[in-house]
Order: sequence, then C-alpha cells, then structure tokens
Amino acid sequence: MTLRLERQGAVAHLLIDRADKRNAFNQEMWDLFPQLLAQAMADPAVNVLVVRAAKPDSAFCAGADIGEFATGARDREWRAANQAAINRVQHELARAAKPTIAFIEGDCVGGGCGIALACDFRVAGPKARFGITPAKLGLVYPLHDTKLLVDLVGPAQAKRILFTGTLLTAAEALAIGMVTLLDTDPAAALDRITSELVAVSGHSQRMSKVMVQRILDGQVADDDTTRAEFAAAFDGDDFAEGVSAFLAKRPPVFR
Repeated sequence: MTLRLERQGAVAHLLIDRADKRNAFNQEMWDLFPQLLAQAMADPAVNVLVVRAAKPDSAFCAGADIGEFATGARDREWRAANQAAINRVQHELARAAKPTIAFIEGDCVGGGCGIALACDFRVAGPKARFGITPAKLGLVYPLHDTKLLVDLVGPAQAKRILFTGTLLTAAEALAIGMVTLLDTDPAAALDRITSELVAVSGHSQRMSKVMVQRILDGQVADDDTTRAEFAAAFDGDDFAEGVSAFLAKRPPVFR
C-alpha cells in the first residue's frame, strides 16, 4: 500500500510509502487519504495523527506524480476529478477534529507542502526542504491552499514562495513560521510534542481547533454558538477531571 495507517498508543501514523517516486501522490493516493484520515479521527483510542514518510530520512512528499499528471491533465474529466480529490484532502485535513502533525525529514514540495500546511504542526529535521512550485510548471496554486500558506507565513513571504518556486531550507522555513519545530533529532522532537498533546484534554484541543478555524474564516466576535460552547465545557467530564487532578496535585487522566 502506498498509504497506510498504523497506531502506536494514542498516536496514529499515516505513512506515505512510495519512496521510489519520492512519495509523490497519484490519483489513487489522493482518493485514499480522506478514508484513512476519517478512520483515525473516528478511532477513540487516537489522540493525535502524524503524517510522515514510511521510510526514515526520505522525502516527505515530492508533490503530485508529474508523470501521471502530465498525461491525465489533458483529459478534462480526469483533471476535474484530480482537483476535487486534492481539494478534499486539503480541506478535510485542515479541519480534522484532532491535532495533526507533519513529520518532515526530506523534501516537502508542491502538493506535499500543501499537505504539511494543512496540518496543525510541522516538525522538521535539518535536511528538510520546502517549496511550492506551480510557477515552474505554468500552473496556479488553489485558493484554499494559498490561504493556508498566507495564514501561516504572511502575504509577503507567501508571494516570494509562490512567485519564485524556490526551495527553502528547514532553517529558512522555521524563520518565517512555516516550520513549528526544527531539531537535529526530529524524532525526539516529535516524541516530545506528541507526549504533550496526549497528556491534556482532547475536548479542549478539539474546540480550540474549531475556534481558530472560525477566526481564520473571518469571525471576529462571539456569537450564541461560541458562548454556548464556552459555557458547556464547565459541565464536561474533562473539566471535572482537570479540577480534581489540580486539587489532588496529580496528573489528570482525560478520557
């Protein structure tokens, strides 16, 4: 399988396993990704999803399979189906209920960079490189994916990345906010952040994701829905456990 899901404790790993093609995505992979994403989100034992290359120290994803794309793009129906599948991956990953992490040790380019941008966090090693390259192919990056980039790095840096198609080093990507954590031992950094994420309230995380997305989509003030969500948390099991653990001076155990 070019994509598969594996679970280690409370962390699910969505593995990209096409190293001979630098983990480039073909149509079958774009179609399969949402199914595996939904499976991870529906599993009550999973608190965090990590998207990563199956082979250590390899490319995260070189983007779309250009060989397939160059042939298929001449067919209007194939092109529409391909774009719909990519849009679905990006939209659903960006709005996944649980925290998501892109773990990047090598090249993260084009559609692969889009997948990383749609995750909540990007953990990278020093050999990672980042690029969005439609300018090199005479193409246009989709609006949704462009917004993910602008929201993350700002319009000026987004323009530089899109206008030039240049590859950024991991250090450059960190400096502009594209990378969340950069470490010479990226696996250790990944372990640290996943440990932090699974130790706290999943309900708080899920609702915080919803709130952040509303802000990114343009909401600037509370409404009846957000006020109700804020109030409802005080009646929740996680709040009861959090207070009980605080008073007892013990780590909370959220379910």
